[in-house]
Amino acid sequence: MINTLLISIQQGLIVSLSAYAVMIPFRILNFHDISVEGTYPLAGTVYGAALISGQSPMIALLAALLAAGLASVLTGIIQNFLSIPSLLAGIIVSTMLYSINLRVLGVPNKALFDLPLLLPSTVGMRVCALGLLICIITIILYLFLHTHAGLRMRAVGFNQACAQRLNIPVTLYTLAGLFIAGCYAGLSASLMVQTQQYVDIGMGFGIVINGLSAVMIGEALLGTQSLFYICAGPLAGALVYQQIQRVVMQCGLAPSDLKLFTGIIILCILGYRKMISPKNKIF
Repeated sequence: MINTLLISIQQGLIVSLSAYAVMIPFRILNFHDISVEGTYPLAGTVYGAALISGQSPMIALLAALLAAGLASVLTGIIQNFLSIPSLLAGIIVSTMLYSINLRVLGVPNKALFDLPLLLPSTVGMRVCALGLLICIITIILYLFLHTHAGLRMRAVGFNQACAQRLNIPVTLYTLAGLFIAGCYAGLSASLMVQTQQYVDIGMGFGIVINGLSAVMIGEALLGTQSLFYICAGPLAGALVYQQIQRVVMQCGLAPSDLKLFTGIIILCILGYRKMISPKNKIF
């Protein structure tokens, strides 16, 4: 029982990072990006391939973060310079990355059982290490968004036209925000590969929906009245979301039905938001 609880907390902590990869474009930049569906497995395959080639876990992690960040930037470049809607740009990038992931890894999936890892071997120690790491990263994000550069980034997301009139380089800050979001996705994928000791080029399937679920649950719990709540929401939402999944699976829900269950959760949250604020956008 305790071990199952710790595993679900561990999963929630890792999923929270992918939730930040969704939250930053949607909430901070007002850039509707779903390329995390491709950048997440890209980071996982880069991390796995680097370990297999004999690189240290830290070098593999840095390579994964860089790959995911640059792939997210590519989405912004396509959207900005080709005037393609951001959602379509994300779909195009995710589609291209599937082939790249297969090229990087060489096979559709690979076990990593005998390779060195960064995280401790016991579940309890991994939960403590992950919790500390993610709290530090979240605090850094919160503090960054209060800096001069962070305020400019938030201004770009709040009102691009006003930001342009203030001579803020909108494209530069949008691409920088997408790079940060990509790094979050890369860290999430790398940690997932470490804990599972297994990498698959299809590991990103449904990650956008999981991230959105965590973001919306967090916002429903904490609200969006302050930047602190916005930054803490994905972490709180991911932990609650994983506990909900754990409970319903213990009640007999098949793992193959989790995507259906996730979709129902999202629809319920969106419907609730629409009822309490019918004139506002639900997301």
